[in-house]
Amino acid sequence: MLGQLKLTGEQIALTAARAADDKRGSGIVVLDLRDISLMTDYFVIVDASSEAQVRAITEGIQEALQAEGVVAYRREGWEDARWVLLDYGDAVVHIFRTEDREYYDLERLWGDAPRLILNETQEALVLETR
Repeated sequence: MLGQLKLTGEQIALTAARAADDKRGSGIVVLDLRDISLMTDYFVIVDASSEAQVRAITEGIQEALQAEGVVAYRREGWEDARWVLLDYGDAVVHIFRTEDREYYDLERLWGDAPRLILNETQEALVLETR
């Protein structure tokens, strides 16, 4: 897209994680897939207590990234709002209802991926110590 600012995958993931936190998303984690997947560099995973909150988090993420000139290539799951996927190429964001996140357990499926979390000031993603 002509004139679109290019953020790195990490910057997209950080912006999405911050926006999810601003909308009171829970369990925000970023999986660093750079060394284990060709499909994307980062997964951002967040959960919400209701379909309304899933939509609010989704909209907050989209608005935050649009403000940076980044638009999702695709959005899936909006109608049901139980698991919304936002594909930004270098980062893919998953917004789940809490019970659906537990059921699909992407963190287990990608258990080899390093986990990153927001630092206390939301300024950076840092490696989570388990």
